Amino acid sequence: MDSFGITTVPGIRVGHYTDRENATGCTVVLSEGGAVGGVDVRGSAPGTRETDLLDPTAMVTEVHAVLLSGGSAFGLGAAQGVMSFLEERGTGIEFGGAVIPVVPAAILFDLGLVTSDVRPGPSEGRAACESATYGRVDEGSVGAGTGATVAKLLGREKSIKGGIGTASVDLGGGLLVGAIIAVNAVGGVVDPDTGDVVAGPVSDEGEMLDSMKLITTPGFTREAGAAPTNTTIGVVATNATLDKSQVNKLASVSHNGLAMAVRPTHMMSDGDTIFALATGTTNVAADVNRLCAAAALAVSRAILRAVRKAEGIGGVPSIEELGNGSNDD
Repeated sequence: MDSFGITTVPGIRVGHYTDRENATGCTVVLSEGGAVGGVDVRGSAPGTRETDLLDPTAMVTEVHAVLLSGGSAFGLGAAQGVMSFLEERGTGIEFGGAVIPVVPAAILFDLGLVTSDVRPGPSEGRAACESATYGRVDEGSVGAGTGATVAKLLGREKSIKGGIGTASVDLGGGLLVGAIIAVNAVGGVVDPDTGDVVAGPVSDEGEMLDSMKLITTPGFTREAGAAPTNTTIGVVATNATLDKSQVNKLASVSHNGLAMAVRPTHMMSDGDTIFALATGTTNVAADVNRLCAAAALAVSRAILRAVRKAEGIGGVPSIEELGNGSNDD
């Protein structure tokens, strides 16, 4: 796999703010040159900002950053710090005598892993921007993935540590697709290439269970502790030149990658949201079908990296601590 993930796409920078002590954080994907944006929300418990602007019928055509944050709905406030950072640099849409950055955002629920009282806000959003790089992106228990957990069908006390991961696919001729995903799902994580369970609820005997088999077992009921503390969020990006309808299609099909690696997914207690950005920095003719397939693949790989790179926090173990980790780059 590549070393830089989504930042292999020209014009894309990524920065994290990480608070390991309180198990929360945020991640910003900067597209300061302006990118055509789209989004698809599949989960039934989303927390988002500015998604209506990305509809193909809306007049705004540029996105300058996307914020992914912990902190549940409180974490949406971190987008204000991203806006201030960009405004000071003259980045945004000129409208009514002002420069207005367009910063869509989505959040995941990490409250209570350590505390419910500390959430990312404007200063944390700014800090993520100030740390942004075009180079290698930190993965695992950082940024929006700091307090993420997965495999929560039997409650968080039997869950596995989630995180944030990134990957990219080179389609040749200079055409690139990348993804960055913060994985905080109620479902387990499966390697789609092998079908092996990578992260599942831990049984009383210490065995990781298959979440899909578990939830479809006759008579299964979720335990009282299995609160709806979920949601997987992310961004896919390409350097292809696409219009808003095509970018929204890219966001939509990117959820296939989520379904490939997280099983079950898009549940009632998930708020799964994926944004898409097209920077248009290459004039290579783009086959949208190939882009969609690559986006799904990049998302599935990013999810695997997120879980494999995670570290245990708040009493929730990582798969590495359980002897199932991987240090593959």
